[in-house]
Amino acid sequence: MAPIFGVWILCLFSFSLADSADDSSLLGSARVVFQTNYGDIEFGFYPSVAPITVEHIYKLVRLGCYNTNHFFRVDKGFVAQVADVAGGRTAPMNDEQRKEAGKPIKGEFSDVKHVRGILSMGRYSDPDSAQSSFSILLGNAPRLDHEYAIFGKVTKGDETLKKLEELPTRQEGIFVMPIERITILSTYYYDTEMETCQEDKSILKRRLAASAVEIERQRMKCFP
Repeated sequence: MAPIFGVWILCLFSFSLADSADDSSLLGSARVVFQTNYGDIEFGFYPSVAPITVEHIYKLVRLGCYNTNHFFRVDKGFVAQVADVAGGRTAPMNDEQRKEAGKPIKGEFSDVKHVRGILSMGRYSDPDSAQSSFSILLGNAPRLDHEYAIFGKVTKGDETLKKLEELPTRQEGIFVMPIERITILSTYYYDTEMETCQEDKSILKRRLAASAVEIERQRMKCFP
């Protein structure tokens, strides 16, 4: 069974990512993309807010642990929750994946607010029981503040989240679950600083090449 995230009944309001708190300064340079059968979702991390959680989730992504996993819960205006990888994948796990996914993570609770687009760890009643399940907030949920560890936010993919919210669901206990499987087909990651660096290198190479051509032209003109 997946970790419980928000047992209480909440009065929630959905709004766009643009309306969420401006906490872009917390974002690190790493980006992760989940490619689902309903579109892509990109997110970044808050390394200064939850360094242990960020390192753990990013390692799970790099190991490919979320590939073939799924969103087991979509509660419109509340959360879209990723299943624990140990039970949510269709592909078998290797020993390294299983070892990392099974590690309990210390709860890193902060003053960052639970608003649409925020990533927040799922857990059991033990505050230090988070593993690999996490939720993407689909609305304002202030009663979750200081109770669940926030570690990042969605940077692209709000249209995909809106698609997920419109899917047919069924109630199972406290969970609102999609009738159709929302599969995380594959994942990849990149670094925005490295991407910028590569672009800068390309520009520099072009400028150096142009300079070399000009120098040779002047040399041939003055020193035939």
